[in-house]
Amino acid sequence: MIDKLVAKIQKTNAPIVVGLDPMLAYVPDHIKEAAYREHGETLKGAAEAIWEFNRRIVDAVADLIPAVKPQIAMYEQFGIEGLIAFQKTVSYCKSKDLVVIGDVKRGDIGSTSAAYAAGHLGHVEVGGNVYAPFDEDFITVNPYLGTDGIKPFTDICKKENKGLFILVKTSNPSSGEFQDRLVDGRPLYELVADMVNQWGADLTGSCGYSAVGAVVGATYPEIGKVLRKVMPKSYILVPGYGAQGGKGADLAHYFNEDGLGAIVNSSRGIIAAYKHEAYASFGAEHFEEASRQAVLDMIADIDGALKAAK
Repeated sequence: MIDKLVAKIQKTNAPIVVGLDPMLAYVPDHIKEAAYREHGETLKGAAEAIWEFNRRIVDAVADLIPAVKPQIAMYEQFGIEGLIAFQKTVSYCKSKDLVVIGDVKRGDIGSTSAAYAAGHLGHVEVGGNVYAPFDEDFITVNPYLGTDGIKPFTDICKKENKGLFILVKTSNPSSGEFQDRLVDGRPLYELVADMVNQWGADLTGSCGYSAVGAVVGATYPEIGKVLRKVMPKSYILVPGYGAQGGKGADLAHYFNEDGLGAIVNSSRGIIAAYKHEAYASFGAEHFEEASRQAVLDMIADIDGALKAAK
């Protein structure tokens, strides 16, 4: 799957991923009202509204991007109906040949970890039938239970040709409370990065990159520069662009000299673009066109930053 991701990044010349994190506040009123007329102001009504919102955004941007990243919490908050919307979103994006990164941040051990891996990346057997319940291409995983928590996921990745992004240095302000602590003279995030190299050593694709990547926030560019060198064969998923303050000029160090090695996420900066002053002229009725323009602007920003860095 890492080979497909890299190939699609090269084809689109867009090392970006659109985060499908649809809070109800982002969904235009006319989309919500249509869903509520059919299903009432219920959990199902909310889930149908975010599904329609997602579908229209995906239709507007699918030709521009290699990947999407739905954050499962935005769906789980609406219970079973929300999870149905999540599954429909994943399936629809895959029908558009987009790589799907499930932002699920799972982390456990043993049979629990294996069950998470099967549900999101693999298959389950029910009698004589076999099903792929969510069937994302990559998922995010929390590494702080150690190898016991990661191995069930890497085992599934080998079997199913899937991938992981391991949390290494996250973009939130308090990440340093634990991640920056020194252990034997090195920050903890560097030790986690070393483990990412180990966990992904036998999952390298023909593209030269491992299917086990890392999450490193755009809000800490100097750390990104260090971690790029620590994990030369790992793809870096970079959150924190746009709404959290990251910008193209911060990102050049996350990429290798081949122009590859990183994929940058923007969520509300794209899906709620119509609410931003720069795209307000599109209006809520044309929210998906605002999202498309935001994608084009993000591509140009990152491309300009990479060219300037050469």
